[in-house]
Amino acid sequence: MHKHFRRVLLLFQTVAVLTQLAHAQSTILDLPRQSQHAVVTQRIGITDITVNYHRPLVNSRKIWGSIVPYGQVWRAGANENTTITFTDPVTVEGKPLPKGTYGLHMIPGEKDWTVIFSKNSTSWGSFTYDEKEDALRVTVKPQPTELHEALAYDFDDVKPDSTIVTLRWEKVAVPFKVGVNTNEIVQASLHNQLRGLAQYTWFGWDDAATYLVTNKLNMEDALKYEDQSIQNEERFDNLITKSQALEALGRKDDASATRNKAISMANAIQLHGYGRQLQTQGQQAQAFEIFQMNIKKNPDHWIIHNESARIACAKGDFDNAVKEMKLSAGGAPAQTKPFLDTLVRRLEAKEDINK
Repeated sequence: MHKHFRRVLLLFQTVAVLTQLAHAQSTILDLPRQSQHAVVTQRIGITDITVNYHRPLVNSRKIWGSIVPYGQVWRAGANENTTITFTDPVTVEGKPLPKGTYGLHMIPGEKDWTVIFSKNSTSWGSFTYDEKEDALRVTVKPQPTELHEALAYDFDDVKPDSTIVTLRWEKVAVPFKVGVNTNEIVQASLHNQLRGLAQYTWFGWDDAATYLVTNKLNMEDALKYEDQSIQNEERFDNLITKSQALEALGRKDDASATRNKAISMANAIQLHGYGRQLQTQGQQAQAFEIFQMNIKKNPDHWIIHNESARIACAKGDFDNAVKEMKLSAGGAPAQTKPFLDTLVRRLEAKEDINK
């Protein structure tokens, strides 16, 4: 064991001396490095993916098959371990990987690359890499790309439940897909989050229920969350979402009664927002019923001219639609006017604003 330690120490010292000679750097002092430090993070859902690495430069050198040999484990960067951290369990190229911080290594090849996630994330480079410490290996295809003088990691094709992590250096790109079970992770997180201060508010429970309803997830939980929200404070917001959860559960009479109660409590802006929500869901007839109700209930509010404009637009009466939207813009708060002015211009161009 002592002999092994001495060999590793000698190797480290040799690398340090060569590095100092080549780049006038210090392995002890905090001084500028030839390969500068970088950290990039991408959030997918509520899961953070972070790559911590150093950025070597091409410097007119032949990189692949020379500076970085084919078929040998490479640190996928410079200096200390390149690391990648996942705050929740993920999949990489479809294979499961627990949450945690991993040493990121790669084995370059002319046709295929191996991407390695090592349980050891605190080493210097790949000099002491041990395959026994692998948490996962995947094989990916390298791709040609434009010249990148400094090595970089990017997050490409970002989606609600996945992203492509791509190493780019010289004219080679090495992508690997990271998948996240966002809905499952969020649902588990909500149970914990609602044990904190959020449990004493109406909107914490309502936000949780709204997420479940919007994403068509656990409606029983959504109903429980809204009941707790209503217990804290009964409002249009939590009643209307509760009605949607009841509807999804097939409890139509209860849903209708809860929706009617919510509508009776709603102010002009809330009724307008609900009508617009119905429009985005393709329920135009129901949306116009809400708009008509709002016009009757709140005839002096500036927002009802917006609704009158939408009703006129649906009938193809663009002259009246423009007139009504201008009246809405004239009475609206300053921060809302630019948006309404845009709607006026769209109506002047005879564009359907209800789509």
